[in-house]
Amino acid sequence: MKSDNLEKPIPDEKVHSRVPVPSPELLTSALSHSEQIKDKVEQCATDLSSVNVVLRQEIVDDVHAEEVGRAILLSEKVEAKVQECAEQLAIVNDALAEEIDERQNLDRALSTSNAALLESKAQEEQSMHRSLHDAVTGLPNLPLFNDRLNLALTQTKRHKRRLAVMFIDLDKFKSINDTHGHDVGDDVLKEVARRLQGVIREGDTVCRRSGDEFLLLMLDVNDENSAVKLAVKIVDNIGQANGIGGTNLTVRPSVGIALYPEHGQSPMELLKNADFAMYAAKQRAEGYAIFNPLADKMNQRTN
Repeated sequence: MKSDNLEKPIPDEKVHSRVPVPSPELLTSALSHSEQIKDKVEQCATDLSSVNVVLRQEIVDDVHAEEVGRAILLSEKVEAKVQECAEQLAIVNDALAEEIDERQNLDRALSTSNAALLESKAQEEQSMHRSLHDAVTGLPNLPLFNDRLNLALTQTKRHKRRLAVMFIDLDKFKSINDTHGHDVGDDVLKEVARRLQGVIREGDTVCRRSGDEFLLLMLDVNDENSAVKLAVKIVDNIGQANGIGGTNLTVRPSVGIALYPEHGQSPMELLKNADFAMYAAKQRAEGYAIFNPLADKMNQRTN
């Protein structure tokens, strides 16, 4: 199933809340100051042009010394203005350099923050996945299966459809662990999980319940035969030998089937009755059984 109450997106952490933000007022002030200096420099150029005119006239026409004196005094004032502009321009340049450094620091901080955020999200997703999936097989675990079963029952009841729950147990799996070791046993479980995923339809769910027990949720079951056909596929596929552990190991599954609404109205009731049917399946050559309310509850659980 695509949607799970347990698999909710985790809100983004405000990782860059502590990142320093450059002040736009500083840049605006520096640029405004630069414009003022530009105006002063243009005024100085105009004044110097006037001085040069007077001095050239003095050379050509022998202008009165008093006029020349005023021109020289004006020239000195212009020089002072130019010096003042140079000092102010240096202040503006320092302010702009500081702003550039702050912007670069911000870019580096944001880059680091984004990398940390991505890493944090990846870790959260991995943690969420681990909490909802079996560590050995990678299949959904029991809490996730129960969540999907609850959701499926709600939708199935609303739309008056049917579904099936299957309880799958691997016969004599303990002997594999005892004879070949738990590493080989884990490899067998992984192969069983792979084969189960290969026979179910999109939207159905298979989970590892515990040990050598698996559960399967089959949606939109047309009739009893639809569930039986899938159970036969499961028995045939899992029952084929595999070359794990340097030898051909074979495991035989027993599949118990409980149908909604015939065999239960709640998740607990369906799982319990599928469990009863699974123990009935152990007695049958076919390897599967549909829950029989008159007989299955009398079965005693044996290993």
